[in-house]
Amino acid sequence: MSRRPSEQDWAAAVAAVRTGLRPGARVLLVCHVNPDGDALGSMLGFAQGLRQLGVESLQCTFPGPLTVPAPLHMPAMDLLVPESEADPAPDLLVTFDAASEGRLGSLVDRLETAAASVVLDHHASNTGFGKVSLVDPFAAATSVVAAELLRRLGVVLDRGIAECLYIALVTDTGSFKFDLTTPEVHELAARLVATGIGVGEVSRRIFDTRPFGAIRLFGEVLGRAELDPAAAGGRGLVIAVATLDDLAKHDQPPYVLEALIDSVRCTAEADVALLLKQVAPAEWAVSMRSKGGADVSLIAVALGGGGHRLAAGFTGHGTAADVIAAVRECLAEQD
Repeated sequence: MSRRPSEQDWAAAVAAVRTGLRPGARVLLVCHVNPDGDALGSMLGFAQGLRQLGVESLQCTFPGPLTVPAPLHMPAMDLLVPESEADPAPDLLVTFDAASEGRLGSLVDRLETAAASVVLDHHASNTGFGKVSLVDPFAAATSVVAAELLRRLGVVLDRGIAECLYIALVTDTGSFKFDLTTPEVHELAARLVATGIGVGEVSRRIFDTRPFGAIRLFGEVLGRAELDPAAAGGRGLVIAVATLDDLAKHDQPPYVLEALIDSVRCTAEADVALLLKQVAPAEWAVSMRSKGGADVSLIAVALGGGGHRLAAGFTGHGTAADVIAAVRECLAEQD
């Protein structure tokens, strides 16, 4: 996707969502596997908007275990159901922050069984799936797209909706530090804050609170990080690997590693940062960041994932050395 949604796209999305407002309609909202703040916040914020519009049969879910890290607890989590209980043939399906069908896991079949489906996303690598595709690659977060669709549906922002959308926005912009933080993003943030949400509490919980064990874990992983100044066309590559043994040693849940990429990417001598987080003996959740010299979304897509030019990821298989070698090969093709 390389263009912003047209007025026809918005109209199609509004029309599709309104099918879920009919009496007795069953609505299913789905975000991607292992949801981050943008995926979960966009989905739960949108869900509350649908509640406001009168939707009664409403479920929210995502593939995999129904666990949400404590920092991402937010309003409307009572709507979450395990994927095994998700409606097999809803009248309306809306997906959030999923750039490809594969990110929906076992719930992907709802794209076929749902009477209507709308895809809300902001990844340039989005494959264009779904009956109605509302993808804005120039949006800083999927929550920007969700907020605009709610506005067009006549939803009035309240504190619950705003908290979810704000968590989504602040996580995907890195506290408004990333390049897609436009004036419109700040204007949306202002509207959300105006509802009375606790901005300081949200920021402390998400960005500034970490168990002491996670501090020790970060130190150990960063102590093993490697820098290759010659990689990425001489712009530099920094690599860090966090294993299951690291998590066990420091008695930490996997989600604490999500913030580790921020410590790795600040390396001055490297344009590209690569973090491998082990999730199984031969499986890795891989995060990549670029300062602009490389397009890490091309690497992620080539290796089965997706994302943005400056931030992307994929699931790697094999040993850590296998995954790193695959990334290096793709990176070399951009030189």
